[in-house]
Amino acid sequence: MVTQSTAGISISVECVYQPEYSNADNMHFMFAYRITIENTSDYTAQLVSRHWDIFDSIGEHKQVDGDGIVGEQPILQPGESHQYVSGCNLKSELGYMKGYYTMIREIDGQLFQVEIPKFNLIASFRLN
Repeated sequence: MVTQSTAGISISVECVYQPEYSNADNMHFMFAYRITIENTSDYTAQLVSRHWDIFDSIGEHKQVDGDGIVGEQPILQPGESHQYVSGCNLKSELGYMKGYYTMIREIDGQLFQVEIPKFNLIASFRLN
């Protein structure tokens, strides 16, 4: 698990290879990741959008932008957390993801970015 905090918002990521949804012969490697977003600040914040940089070891780089996360734009009171699971497929067994969430502070409407720490996407058979 990797964790990073920005502006009172802590992001933790756990990633797991999904062999049952992967097919190496077709260059399809599936990964699932669980993200926990925790508001450790003293203000309420809402997640409004996401940006992902996805790197595949075959040299591909994708950027993904969108509203919210898995169809939601959670509002987090101080001390609250939100957790979700999503996935990513690569054409190789190695890669990584990183990015940021854009959030808005309820008290003043200020937008701010929260870094999502870089996490590795590694097929379990590549680990020693």
